[in-house]
Amino acid sequence: MTPTRVVAFGGGHGLSASLRALRHCVPGLDLDITAVVTVGDDGGSSGRLRAERGGLPPGDLRQALVALAGDHPATRRSAALFQHRFAAAVPPAPTAAAPLASAAGDPLAGHAVGNLLLHGLTELLGDPVAALDHAGAMLGAVGRVLPMSRQPVGIEARVRGADPARPDEVRTVRGQHQVAVTSGTVESLRLTPAAPAACAEAVSAVRAADWLIFGPGSWYTSVLPHLLVPGLADAIVSSPARRMVTLNLVAEKETSGLSLPDHLDTLRRYLPELKVDMVLADSTAVGDPVAVERAAESLGARLVLAPVAVTDGTPRHDPAALGAALVPVLGADR
Repeated sequence: MTPTRVVAFGGGHGLSASLRALRHCVPGLDLDITAVVTVGDDGGSSGRLRAERGGLPPGDLRQALVALAGDHPATRRSAALFQHRFAAAVPPAPTAAAPLASAAGDPLAGHAVGNLLLHGLTELLGDPVAALDHAGAMLGAVGRVLPMSRQPVGIEARVRGADPARPDEVRTVRGQHQVAVTSGTVESLRLTPAAPAACAEAVSAVRAADWLIFGPGSWYTSVLPHLLVPGLADAIVSSPARRMVTLNLVAEKETSGLSLPDHLDTLRRYLPELKVDMVLADSTAVGDPVAVERAAESLGARLVLAPVAVTDGTPRHDPAALGAALVPVLGADR
């Protein structure tokens, strides 16, 4: 029997949770996992590398690789190294040879080792996909990580009330980080360039998939951008795969005031042809299940409720619980 081919879309912590959940499915299911990752990050270490050296922002790609890293002790140490961030160096004490300690900022401070390694591999191999495949081999990854595009993108949003002093004013907020932390209401989203070329390997994975999984994650900056890449959107619509949406546990700053039914409505707004087979939501975080069920049905999906949050009260998905909820779904008809 051929493995079940699963493609998960997203970026950051939400995609990592989904990938770790899929890892928990592997003992019971034969899965072929591909992560397709957003490339719009412009904050932190990724933003610095993107601004100073160009190329794809590596942070979300690194997170996905680490989530798929193998379980051998050596690969776990390598995964920890990928996540290690350099602290600011302590300036050396003045000496006779060097009477003044450098007051310049530490160029390594805040950078994750994996970000630098991915950037170096891309320069060495000349291609970000080859770099990701090589890094995946270093980590013993049980899946493949691909960018949604080989070119970095900008994320822009038209936001109402971005300035609290002018709650009715609509202005353009530029950059993934600024959109993610906006205090206003996002009214529309776009990428720059408006029609980036889709990563060919990602398109092939989508066309060959058995399941496509969207979310959880930051809706406007991690999930929806995939639907705005024309080649990827076409592949998503035409793929014979079944489609699942995993809903978030709480609203984030960028989705403040956006209900769970609204989350589903935005998918249809940005890709009207999208049909979904299943919507997975946490049974305690869903609020009014009737409203969510109606929104799911509008996409052609059925709603599945399961306890998928961690039990300490923080709004995080539990990879083991999420994986347990996914097993009967992904294993159906196999």
